[in-house]
Amino acid sequence: MENIIDIALFLSSKPEARDIVEGLEENLVQVKYIVKSGCLNEAAEDMDLSLIGVGVAQLRNSDDLEAFVNTSQSLTKKMPWIGLIEPSVIEHGDARGLVTRNFFAFHEAPYNLYDVACLIRHAKKMADIEYVETAAECSDTLAGDEYEMVGTTACMRKMFDTIRRVSAVDAPVFICGESGTGKELAAHAIHERSRRAAGPFVAVNCGALPANLVQSELFGYEKGAFTGANQRTLGRIESANGGTLFLDEIGDLPLDLQVNLLRFLEDHRIQRVGGREDIEVDVRVLAATHVNLEKAVEEGRFREDLYHRLNVLQINIPALREREDDIEVLAKFFFDKFSDEKSAQLKGFSLEALTIMRQYHWPGNIRELINRVRRAMVMCDKRLIKASDLGLDRRTSCRQRMTLEQARDAAEYNVLISALMRNKKKVKNAADELGISRVTLYRLLEKHGLGKHEKSEDVVS
Repeated sequence: MENIIDIALFLSSKPEARDIVEGLEENLVQVKYIVKSGCLNEAAEDMDLSLIGVGVAQLRNSDDLEAFVNTSQSLTKKMPWIGLIEPSVIEHGDARGLVTRNFFAFHEAPYNLYDVACLIRHAKKMADIEYVETAAECSDTLAGDEYEMVGTTACMRKMFDTIRRVSAVDAPVFICGESGTGKELAAHAIHERSRRAAGPFVAVNCGALPANLVQSELFGYEKGAFTGANQRTLGRIESANGGTLFLDEIGDLPLDLQVNLLRFLEDHRIQRVGGREDIEVDVRVLAATHVNLEKAVEEGRFREDLYHRLNVLQINIPALREREDDIEVLAKFFFDKFSDEKSAQLKGFSLEALTIMRQYHWPGNIRELINRVRRAMVMCDKRLIKASDLGLDRRTSCRQRMTLEQARDAAEYNVLISALMRNKKKVKNAADELGISRVTLYRLLEKHGLGKHEKSEDVVS
């Protein structure tokens, strides 16, 4: 059964209070506090804000709006607010700007309290997935914001625990995962938590180096070693002395260079190209790849002895589709991270967008999610990001390979839409036809990101 949400209701006139309260309670929204116009600050002192999920304010004219803005500064920062607004209030640009800055969403009179309840649930849901709480709960925040990792799912908690364990020792670590999952973030996490945190972190993308330059890039070279070598140059390995060397896409390293790397891993000594001196280097080696190295070993494309040298400890980075419950948290995290790139009126994601993001297969993993969210933040000209702003729609998500559960969800969605359309979007009639209670139908509508009909963004606009 759907959870009941407690709210505070700020009213400009008492006569409608009973109708509003009863209408919201029918939709599982309980009014915990009713506050009259002009008394918000005083009432706030007596409120237990831990019991309130969302605030709702009725604004009949510009005076009500001004009074709310002037007396609610502390409360608007602590919880999201929904505005019940007369159309005349936002006719002027200045007033519309005040509403946009101070409210998560607003609903114009005449009030449809089912729609208002949907807005309240959406605001509460967005507040619940604040990434700051997630990061603190999972202990996944690193020394700098640039390398934060976010997640609450079991597979991510297991990964965070593994990172903590391997950070305490100095053995090589092999990081496995698909492209875009955040293998370099994991490498940074290990480095920042290790005894080498004060030393350099040097990352090398082995797949991006031209074959004829790999040796000089990794091991450095002496002056005169080849045409153009006008001075001694340290390689990436030597530059990481005292710190951590991260070899990304190690599976792309040529076989002849694999021998040199193996020798270095065995005795921690290198020779620069054109030099004869053995140079001792103190580094910890982390390696990563998106390819199956065991298969590469079987096919003779990767040395077995090098594989075992690198694979002393192993971390597996889950694909985004394997951590579905983290998608909303991550989307909100990146929305906040890149907030400077959005318009002032943009508040978050529509329920439809959140639903379809969960259903999408995410072949590009976190990298793809970041790109889609940033693009939507720049291009969206509404208050909430829709699935189309992300370049996703229900057909896009259905083209991906679906699990049995996802197939059932898609079928359930279609049944709900058909029932609502046949019953002219009347929830009670649709529930009767489907043989379920209204409460159950409300729960299913929210599960699928729907208001009263398919275009949930129409409800929240």
